[in-house]
Amino acid sequence: MIADLRVDMERLWATLMASARIGATERGGLRRLALSPQDGEMRALFARWCEETGLTLRVDAMGNMFALRPGRRPGAKAIMIGSHLDTQIFGGRFDGVLGVLAGLEILRTLDDRGVETQHPLIVANWTNEEGARFEPAMIGSKVFAGLHPLEAALDIRDKAGVRLGDALRAIGFAGDAALGPEDIDSYFELHIEQGPQLDALGAKIGVVVGAYDIRYLVVEATGESAHSGATPLADRRNAMVAAAHVVVAVDEIGAAHAATGARSACGRLVVEPNLLGAVAHRAEILCDFRHADPTVAQAMVDAFRARLPAIADASRCALAATREWRYGGAPYDAALAGLLRDAARALGHAPRDMLTVAGHDSMNLACVVPSVMIFTPCDRGVSHNEAENVSRADVEPAVNAMLGAVLGRDAGLRSEPGAH
Repeated sequence: MIADLRVDMERLWATLMASARIGATERGGLRRLALSPQDGEMRALFARWCEETGLTLRVDAMGNMFALRPGRRPGAKAIMIGSHLDTQIFGGRFDGVLGVLAGLEILRTLDDRGVETQHPLIVANWTNEEGARFEPAMIGSKVFAGLHPLEAALDIRDKAGVRLGDALRAIGFAGDAALGPEDIDSYFELHIEQGPQLDALGAKIGVVVGAYDIRYLVVEATGESAHSGATPLADRRNAMVAAAHVVVAVDEIGAAHAATGARSACGRLVVEPNLLGAVAHRAEILCDFRHADPTVAQAMVDAFRARLPAIADASRCALAATREWRYGGAPYDAALAGLLRDAARALGHAPRDMLTVAGHDSMNLACVVPSVMIFTPCDRGVSHNEAENVSRADVEPAVNAMLGAVLGRDAGLRSEPGAH
């Protein structure tokens, strides 16, 4: 490891601000949905930056982008740094984007200093991490990790009926690169915390040692459309009423486990016909349960399912959980976390061990290769919001710590996993 090696923060910040112009919203955020024209424009800019840096760009069938810097050792597996360039509908400028562009800056810095590595280095941009357009979220990394069939993923449709595979071709990023977990030595992901802990503590670096178990369920309520004035209340089968009971149930189940850190929410409600004067005949509710303990997360889901029959009876509607997704469960790598702690301390910072409550591509990678995350603070923990913000001073320590940890991994350094 080169002790005085530091990234060029001016250059990194300039790339972040260039990204912030693509899909910019009036309130200072980003709307860059996966595989939209704006996502295509950002991908093209990222590809240009990679080419200018001398990296070899490969794109797989899911549109995952891999910028490769070769290593010295023949046959060595690659050390990968990754995150995502797509955003929420009203997203911020740094969620995901920081991780990809920090990875690019690390490779640029190594070139500036003439540093060669034993392993190849890859910067990855994962397709559709957010899931704001195509569900489920994190599908690009999920396919890469072998956790979801490719053809099924390409056939996912957005709300307008557009196939994911067709959207990939439309923006020119349907590739054929044959890259898989067997080619990867380890995976690093830098991300804003998306929570308030680091900011409240004035800490600069969080080492993510584990992830919450995340469960998503899509519940469909089926009733009967009717006139909202002429139809007596006793004769109605109102799917909106059923949906309201579902939302309350999700909140109450989360509250019952809040003392142990549970989270629950209903993130989306779709109602039909959604018209003045009409009783809803259909509602679709996206339910979200999270807990650090997978057994508790499962208990929350079980408790929720147990309440559906009573909700169906009370609303006189049919209720069914039509889809379910799970993320998390695989541990992050203790040795990689140790390298991050060592690198942070070498920079004069006291790293904080943390769990991630939010979902990240690293959760999928952790199922197949040694993986770890490093968090940097964001202002008041605000994220998935146009007001999301970070400062250069807050970002720099984590980027340089990841640089040090990547070089440590490449050099075969070992840290004491339990040393905090």
